[in-house]
Amino acid sequence: MQDLLSITYDRLIGGENIDRETALCLSLSADPEALIALADNVRRHFMGNHFHLCSIINARSGNCSEDCRFCAQSARHHTGVERYEQIDSQQALEQAEDNDRHGVHRLSLVTSGRGISDKALGQMEAIYEAIKEKTSLDLCASMGLLSEEQLDQLTKIGVSRYHCNLEACENYFSTVCSTHSYQDKVKTIQHAQQLGMSLCSGGIIGMGESMEDRIALAFELRELDIKSIPINILTPIAGTPFADLPSLPLQEVLVTIALFRLINPGAVIRMAGGRQQLGEDQYRCFTAGANGAIVGNYLTTVGSSLEQDLQQLTALGFTFTG
Repeated sequence: MQDLLSITYDRLIGGENIDRETALCLSLSADPEALIALADNVRRHFMGNHFHLCSIINARSGNCSEDCRFCAQSARHHTGVERYEQIDSQQALEQAEDNDRHGVHRLSLVTSGRGISDKALGQMEAIYEAIKEKTSLDLCASMGLLSEEQLDQLTKIGVSRYHCNLEACENYFSTVCSTHSYQDKVKTIQHAQQLGMSLCSGGIIGMGESMEDRIALAFELRELDIKSIPINILTPIAGTPFADLPSLPLQEVLVTIALFRLINPGAVIRMAGGRQQLGEDQYRCFTAGANGAIVGNYLTTVGSSLEQDLQQLTALGFTFTG
Protein backbone atom coordinates (compact mmCIF):
# COMPACT_ATOMS: atom_id res chain seq x y z
CA MET A 1 0.00 0.00 0.00
CA GLN A 2 2.91 2.34 0.67
CA ASP A 3 3.92 1.97 -2.96
CA LEU A 4 0.39 2.95 -4.06
CA LEU A 5 0.49 6.01 -1.82
CA SER A 6 3.85 7.07 -3.26
CA ILE A 7 2.72 6.40 -6.83
CA THR A 8 -0.46 8.40 -6.24
CA TYR A 9 1.48 11.35 -4.87
CA ASP A 10 3.92 11.33 -7.79
CA ARG A 11 1.10 11.09 -10.34
CA LEU A 12 -0.81 13.99 -8.81
CA ILE A 13 2.25 16.20 -8.45
CA GLY A 14 3.08 15.38 -12.05
CA GLY A 15 -0.25 16.72 -13.21
CA GLU A 16 -2.16 13.45 -13.68
CA ASN A 17 -5.54 12.64 -12.16
CA ILE A 18 -6.19 9.41 -10.32
CA ASP A 19 -8.82 7.00 -11.64
CA ARG A 20 -11.70 5.31 -9.82
CA GLU A 21 -9.88 2.02 -9.41
CA THR A 22 -7.01 3.77 -7.65
CA ALA A 23 -9.39 5.72 -5.42
CA LEU A 24 -11.20 2.52 -4.43
CA CYS A 25 -7.90 0.82 -3.62
CA LEU A 26 -6.84 3.80 -1.52
CA SER A 27 -10.14 3.70 0.38
CA LEU A 28 -9.26 0.16 1.49
CA SER A 29 -5.85 1.23 2.77
CA ALA A 30 -4.67 -0.70 5.78
CA ASP A 31 -3.12 2.56 7.03
CA PRO A 32 -5.74 5.31 6.99
CA GLU A 33 -3.43 7.72 8.78
CA ALA A 34 -0.91 7.45 5.94
CA LEU A 35 -3.70 8.15 3.44
CA ILE A 36 -4.81 11.17 5.47
CA ALA A 37 -1.20 12.46 5.63
CA LEU A 38 -0.88 12.00 1.85
CA ALA A 39 -4.01 14.10 1.27
CA ASP A 40 -2.65 16.85 3.53
CA ASN A 41 0.59 16.91 1.55
CA VAL A 42 -1.35 17.09 -1.73
CA ARG A 43 -3.44 19.94 -0.33
CA ARG A 44 -0.30 21.79 0.66
CA HIS A 45 1.28 21.31 -2.77
CA PHE A 46 -1.73 22.50 -4.77
CA MET A 47 -3.36 24.99 -2.42
CA GLY A 48 -0.62 26.02 0.01
CA ASN A 49 -1.82 27.04 3.46
CA HIS A 50 -4.50 29.35 2.09
CA PHE A 51 -7.83 28.87 3.83
CA HIS A 52 -11.15 29.93 2.30
CA LEU A 53 -13.86 31.28 4.60
CA CYS A 54 -17.50 31.74 3.70
CA SER A 55 -20.77 32.11 5.52
CA ILE A 56 -24.48 31.78 4.81
CA ILE A 57 -27.66 33.61 5.73
CA ASN A 58 -30.89 31.64 5.92
CA ALA A 59 -32.88 34.11 3.83
CA ARG A 60 -36.04 31.98 3.53
CA SER A 61 -36.78 29.20 5.98
CA GLY A 62 -39.10 26.19 5.92
CA ASN A 63 -42.18 25.34 3.87
CA CYS A 64 -40.15 23.58 1.19
CA SER A 65 -42.15 21.47 -1.25
CA GLU A 66 -39.36 18.93 -1.75
CA ASP A 67 -38.90 15.66 0.14
CA CYS A 68 -35.11 15.58 0.72
CA ARG A 69 -34.87 13.01 3.49
CA PHE A 70 -32.12 14.78 5.42
CA CYS A 71 -33.69 18.23 5.54
CA ALA A 72 -35.51 19.96 8.39
CA GLN A 73 -36.99 22.53 6.01
CA SER A 74 -39.23 20.17 4.04
CA ALA A 75 -42.93 20.81 4.62
CA ARG A 76 -43.36 17.04 4.45
CA HIS A 77 -41.38 16.56 7.68
CA HIS A 78 -42.46 17.63 11.16
CA THR A 79 -39.31 19.16 12.59
CA GLY A 80 -40.49 22.38 14.24
CA VAL A 81 -38.09 24.42 12.11
CA GLU A 82 -38.64 28.19 12.06
CA ARG A 83 -40.59 29.33 9.02
CA TYR A 84 -40.48 32.71 7.30
CA GLU A 85 -40.72 33.93 3.72
CA GLN A 86 -37.85 36.40 3.83
CA ILE A 87 -35.31 37.47 6.41
CA ASP A 88 -35.52 41.04 7.62
CA SER A 89 -33.18 43.14 5.49
CA GLN A 90 -31.55 44.86 8.46
CA GLN A 91 -30.95 41.55 10.21
CA ALA A 92 -29.30 40.17 7.08
CA LEU A 93 -27.09 43.25 6.78
CA GLU A 94 -26.00 43.01 10.41
CA GLN A 95 -25.00 39.37 9.91
CA ALA A 96 -23.07 40.31 6.78
CA GLU A 97 -21.24 43.16 8.51
CA ASP A 98 -20.26 40.87 11.39
CA ASN A 99 -18.82 38.34 8.95
CA ASP A 100 -16.96 41.07 7.11
CA ARG A 101 -15.38 42.33 10.34
CA HIS A 102 -14.11 38.82 11.07
CA GLY A 103 -12.43 38.44 7.69
CA VAL A 104 -14.94 36.15 6.02
CA HIS A 105 -14.58 36.35 2.24
CA ARG A 106 -17.89 35.21 0.79
CA LEU A 107 -21.49 35.34 1.85
CA SER A 108 -24.45 33.46 0.42
CA LEU A 109 -28.15 34.10 0.74
CA VAL A 110 -29.82 30.68 1.01
CA THR A 111 -33.52 30.14 0.40
CA SER A 112 -35.58 27.04 1.09
CA GLY A 113 -37.70 25.60 -1.68
CA ARG A 114 -37.37 23.91 -5.05
CA GLY A 115 -36.52 27.29 -6.52
CA ILE A 116 -37.44 30.92 -6.01
CA SER A 117 -40.11 33.05 -7.63
CA ASP A 118 -39.17 36.02 -9.78
CA LYS A 119 -40.86 38.29 -7.25
CA ALA A 120 -38.89 36.87 -4.33
CA LEU A 121 -35.68 37.09 -6.33
CA GLY A 122 -36.38 40.75 -6.93
CA GLN A 123 -36.84 41.26 -3.19
CA MET A 124 -33.48 39.62 -2.52
CA GLU A 125 -31.84 42.20 -4.78
CA ALA A 126 -32.30 44.90 -2.15
CA ILE A 127 -30.49 42.78 0.45
CA TYR A 128 -27.61 42.13 -1.93
CA GLU A 129 -27.35 45.82 -2.77
CA ALA A 130 -27.11 46.74 0.92
CA ILE A 131 -24.43 44.11 1.51
CA LYS A 132 -22.44 45.34 -1.51
CA GLU A 133 -22.63 48.92 -0.24
CA LYS A 134 -21.69 48.19 3.37
CA THR A 135 -19.17 45.30 3.13
CA SER A 136 -16.31 43.92 1.04
CA LEU A 137 -17.89 40.46 0.84
CA ASP A 138 -18.10 38.54 -2.42
CA LEU A 139 -21.68 37.51 -3.09
CA CYS A 140 -23.04 33.99 -3.52
CA ALA A 141 -26.51 32.50 -3.82
CA SER A 142 -28.10 29.14 -3.04
CA MET A 143 -31.68 29.25 -4.24
CA GLY A 144 -32.44 25.83 -5.65
CA LEU A 145 -33.22 24.98 -9.25
CA LEU A 146 -33.20 28.23 -11.19
CA SER A 147 -33.83 29.09 -14.82
CA GLU A 148 -31.16 30.61 -17.03
CA GLU A 149 -33.00 33.92 -16.83
CA GLN A 150 -32.99 33.89 -13.02
CA LEU A 151 -29.32 32.99 -12.88
CA ASP A 152 -28.57 35.78 -15.31
CA GLN A 153 -30.45 38.17 -13.04
CA LEU A 154 -28.23 37.09 -10.15
CA THR A 155 -25.10 37.87 -12.16
CA LYS A 156 -26.46 41.34 -12.92
CA ILE A 157 -27.07 41.89 -9.20
CA GLY A 158 -23.39 41.07 -8.60
CA VAL A 159 -23.58 37.45 -7.45
CA SER A 160 -20.41 35.74 -8.69
CA ARG A 161 -20.88 32.20 -7.36
CA TYR A 162 -23.84 29.84 -7.33
CA HIS A 163 -24.23 26.97 -4.88
CA CYS A 164 -26.18 23.84 -5.79
CA ASN A 165 -25.21 20.67 -3.94
CA LEU A 166 -25.52 17.39 -5.78
CA GLU A 167 -26.00 15.92 -2.25
CA ALA A 168 -25.21 12.35 -3.37
CA CYS A 169 -23.86 10.54 -6.41
CA GLU A 170 -26.20 9.88 -9.30
CA ASN A 171 -26.77 6.23 -8.40
CA TYR A 172 -27.69 7.02 -4.78
CA PHE A 173 -29.63 10.23 -5.34
CA SER A 174 -33.09 8.64 -5.53
CA THR A 175 -32.55 7.30 -2.00
CA VAL A 176 -32.19 10.88 -0.82
CA CYS A 177 -34.89 12.70 -2.81
CA SER A 178 -37.74 11.83 -5.17
CA THR A 179 -39.31 15.22 -5.96
CA HIS A 180 -36.48 16.41 -8.18
CA SER A 181 -33.67 14.61 -9.94
CA TYR A 182 -29.90 14.55 -9.98
CA GLN A 183 -30.08 15.80 -13.56
CA ASP A 184 -32.20 18.78 -12.46
CA LYS A 185 -29.27 19.84 -10.30
CA VAL A 186 -26.69 19.24 -13.01
CA LYS A 187 -28.76 21.36 -15.42
CA THR A 188 -28.78 24.29 -12.97
CA ILE A 189 -25.02 23.94 -12.43
CA GLN A 190 -24.32 23.95 -16.15
CA HIS A 191 -26.56 26.95 -16.78
CA ALA A 192 -24.67 28.90 -14.09
CA GLN A 193 -21.32 27.89 -15.59
CA GLN A 194 -22.42 29.01 -19.04
CA LEU A 195 -23.14 32.45 -17.58
CA GLY A 196 -19.60 32.65 -16.20
CA MET A 197 -20.46 32.05 -12.55
CA SER A 198 -18.13 30.00 -10.39
CA LEU A 199 -19.78 26.98 -8.82
CA CYS A 200 -19.96 25.55 -5.34
CA SER A 201 -21.32 22.00 -5.19
CA GLY A 202 -20.76 19.03 -2.93
CA GLY A 203 -22.75 16.64 -0.84
CA ILE A 204 -23.65 15.08 2.47
CA ILE A 205 -21.94 12.02 3.91
CA GLY A 206 -23.55 9.74 6.45
CA MET A 207 -26.88 9.24 4.64
CA GLY A 208 -26.43 5.47 4.41
CA GLU A 209 -24.29 5.63 1.28
CA SER A 210 -21.18 3.49 0.80
CA MET A 211 -17.62 4.73 0.46
CA GLU A 212 -17.88 3.75 -3.20
CA ASP A 213 -20.88 6.10 -3.51
CA ARG A 214 -18.83 8.93 -2.00
CA ILE A 215 -15.99 8.27 -4.40
CA ALA A 216 -18.48 8.34 -7.28
CA LEU A 217 -19.73 11.75 -6.09
CA ALA A 218 -16.17 13.10 -5.91
CA PHE A 219 -15.56 12.02 -9.51
CA GLU A 220 -18.86 13.48 -10.70
CA LEU A 221 -17.88 16.82 -9.17
CA ARG A 222 -14.51 16.61 -10.92
CA GLU A 223 -16.24 15.91 -14.23
CA LEU A 224 -18.37 19.03 -13.69
CA ASP A 225 -15.19 21.04 -12.99
CA ILE A 226 -16.36 22.18 -9.56
CA LYS A 227 -13.69 24.17 -7.72
CA SER A 228 -15.49 24.69 -4.40
CA ILE A 229 -16.69 21.41 -2.88
CA PRO A 230 -18.54 21.57 0.46
CA ILE A 231 -18.67 18.36 2.46
CA ASN A 232 -21.52 18.15 4.96
CA ILE A 233 -21.73 15.48 7.65
CA LEU A 234 -25.32 14.44 8.18
CA THR A 235 -26.86 15.90 11.32
CA PRO A 236 -29.76 13.52 12.07
CA ILE A 237 -32.76 15.76 12.77
CA ALA A 238 -35.83 14.49 14.61
CA GLY A 239 -38.82 14.34 12.29
CA THR A 240 -36.81 13.60 9.14
CA PRO A 241 -36.57 10.13 7.56
CA PHE A 242 -32.83 10.08 8.30
CA ALA A 243 -33.28 10.93 11.98
CA ASP A 244 -32.10 7.53 13.23
CA LEU A 245 -29.07 7.00 11.02
CA PRO A 246 -25.89 6.33 13.02
CA SER A 247 -23.12 8.90 13.13
CA LEU A 248 -20.03 8.24 11.04
CA PRO A 249 -16.83 7.34 12.91
CA LEU A 250 -14.23 10.10 12.88
CA GLN A 251 -11.74 8.06 10.87
CA GLU A 252 -14.32 7.38 8.15
CA VAL A 253 -15.00 11.11 7.88
CA LEU A 254 -11.28 11.87 7.59
CA VAL A 255 -10.68 9.16 4.98
CA THR A 256 -13.61 10.52 2.94
CA ILE A 257 -12.17 14.05 3.04
CA ALA A 258 -8.77 12.69 2.03
CA LEU A 259 -10.26 10.91 -0.98
CA PHE A 260 -12.14 14.02 -2.09
CA ARG A 261 -8.83 15.91 -1.96
CA LEU A 262 -6.96 13.29 -3.97
CA ILE A 263 -9.71 13.11 -6.60
CA ASN A 264 -10.03 16.93 -6.76
CA PRO A 265 -6.51 18.19 -5.97
CA GLY A 266 -7.09 21.71 -7.26
CA ALA A 267 -10.45 22.37 -5.59
CA VAL A 268 -11.27 24.01 -2.28
CA ILE A 269 -12.56 21.17 -0.11
CA ARG A 270 -14.86 23.06 2.23
CA MET A 271 -16.22 21.66 5.50
CA ALA A 272 -19.84 22.65 5.94
CA GLY A 273 -22.73 21.55 8.14
CA GLY A 274 -22.35 18.77 10.67
CA ARG A 275 -18.70 19.15 11.61
CA GLN A 276 -19.71 20.41 15.05
CA GLN A 277 -20.71 16.82 15.88
CA LEU A 278 -17.01 15.93 15.95
CA GLY A 279 -16.25 18.36 18.78
CA GLU A 280 -12.58 19.40 18.91
CA ASP A 281 -11.79 16.60 16.46
CA GLN A 282 -13.51 18.61 13.71
CA TYR A 283 -10.25 20.49 13.21
CA ARG A 284 -8.56 17.25 12.15
CA CYS A 285 -10.57 17.62 8.93
CA PHE A 286 -8.17 20.41 8.02
CA THR A 287 -5.19 18.07 8.33
CA ALA A 288 -6.89 15.53 6.03
CA GLY A 289 -7.12 17.67 2.90
CA ALA A 290 -9.81 20.28 3.61
CA ASN A 291 -8.86 23.93 3.20
CA GLY A 292 -12.10 25.82 3.49
CA ALA A 293 -15.14 26.07 5.74
CA ILE A 294 -18.56 27.56 6.08
CA VAL A 295 -18.27 29.41 9.37
CA GLY A 296 -20.88 30.61 11.82
CA ASN A 297 -24.29 29.00 12.18
CA TYR A 298 -25.82 26.91 9.42
CA LEU A 299 -29.36 26.72 8.10
CA THR A 300 -31.03 24.78 10.92
CA THR A 301 -28.10 23.70 13.11
CA VAL A 302 -25.60 25.59 15.25
CA GLY A 303 -21.96 25.62 14.19
CA SER A 304 -18.75 26.42 16.05
CA SER A 305 -18.17 30.04 16.97
CA LEU A 306 -16.38 32.09 14.35
CA GLU A 307 -13.77 33.15 16.90
CA GLN A 308 -13.03 29.53 17.83
CA ASP A 309 -12.68 28.54 14.16
CA LEU A 310 -10.28 31.39 13.43
CA GLN A 311 -8.16 30.60 16.48
CA GLN A 312 -7.92 26.89 15.72
CA LEU A 313 -7.23 27.34 12.01
CA THR A 314 -4.52 29.91 12.69
CA ALA A 315 -2.89 27.46 15.10
CA LEU A 316 -2.83 24.91 12.25
CA GLY A 317 -0.78 27.33 10.18
CA PHE A 318 -3.44 28.53 7.76
CA THR A 319 -3.70 32.03 6.37
CA PHE A 320 -7.02 33.36 5.20
CA THR A 321 -7.73 34.24 1.60
CA GLY A 322 -10.58 35.06 -0.73
